[in-house]
Amino acid sequence: MNKTLIRPWDATNDRATTRLGSSLHVKGDVCGNEDLHIDGEIEGQLQLNGGNLTVGRTAKLTANITAGQVVVYGSVKGNVCANRIEIKKDGSVVGDLTTPQILIEDGAYFKGSIEIGSAANKDADKDVPPLTDPPVAKSAAAGAAPKST
Repeated sequence: MNKTLIRPWDATNDRATTRLGSSLHVKGDVCGNEDLHIDGEIEGQLQLNGGNLTVGRTAKLTANITAGQVVVYGSVKGNVCANRIEIKKDGSVVGDLTTPQILIEDGAYFKGSIEIGSAANKDADKDVPPLTDPPVAKSAAAGAAPKST
């Protein structure tokens, strides 16, 4: 007999999730190692060293975010760096994203740029010289007319 273990959608690998309620407003930096679910407001920096962040439907974040995984149902204004970023259908992100995995559902709002890769790759890019355009050879297609003999 084949048994399948079904876990609730919000369950993580035996990690407790801390919750910031909808009536709470935090102004300042938030740092930690655990998973966090936010329904309130945060203004500042948010750094979860490997922890997962869920931005609830009523949440309003004005923060730069670094986390293991970020799932956005609410509103984020700021840059997000994570191993995986999901913007759900009613979610909103205004800022730049850095991640190797991205999912933006239909109906989500996103304004910014996306860099596919990790923060480590960003540091490596600093050593790469900028690309330059190769010289263009003159041809008939470029406006040079053939000589008639």
